[in-house]
Amino acid sequence: MKKLESMDDLYAARLKRADQVAFQMIYRIYSARLYNFAFKFLKSKELSEEVVQESFLNLWLNREKLNEAYPVGPYLFSIGRRVTLNTLKQCSLTKSGLEKLWQSITYAHNETEEAVEINNLLEFAESAFCNLPAQQQLVFRLSREEGLSYEEIADKLQISRNTVRNHLVAALKNLKNQFAQSDIVYLLIILPFLLK
Repeated sequence: MKKLESMDDLYAARLKRADQVAFQMIYRIYSARLYNFAFKFLKSKELSEEVVQESFLNLWLNREKLNEAYPVGPYLFSIGRRVTLNTLKQCSLTKSGLEKLWQSITYAHNETEEAVEINNLLEFAESAFCNLPAQQQLVFRLSREEGLSYEEIADKLQISRNTVRNHLVAALKNLKNQFAQSDIVYLLIILPFLLK
C-alpha cells in the first residue's frame, strides 16, 4: 500500500484524463481509511459508507480541478471531512439524529484518542446547553432526558402545549446554530488526534 501511496501524485494526472483504472487504485488506497475517519464521527456504518461514496463521486466529478503537482489523498480527505461535517449537521437537525449523536458519544470505545475527542465534544455540548435560556434548558431536559410528551411537560410546568413546543424548537435551533458555528473549529482541534 505504501508503494501505491508514493505513486499518488501520478494518479492526479491520470484522473484528470478520466482514467478509471487510476480512480479504482485511489479507491483501493483510501476508501477504508476514509470510512474509518467518517465512522469516528458518525458511529453509523450506513452513513460512513455514504460519506465514502459521496467523497469519491465528488473527486471524480471534480477531477479536472486536480493539481498534478500534489497527491490526491489530502484533496480526497478534505472532501471527506466536508461531507462528514455536512452529514453530522443533517443528523443533528432531526430529533432521532440528535439522539443517535448523543448515544454514539455515550457508547464510544474507551480508547485514548476517542476519549479525548468525546471529552472535548461533551464539554462543548454541555457548554452549548448551558448557553440556553433556563426555560429552554428545562423543557429540553424534560423532553429528551425524561422522555415526557408535550402534554406532560405542559402539565408539569403549568404552561401551554404550544409554549412547550416553542421552547423545544428554540432550544434545538439554538443548539444547532452553536454546533454549526463551531464544527469546523472543533474538527481542526481534534483532527491531529484522528490522523495519528
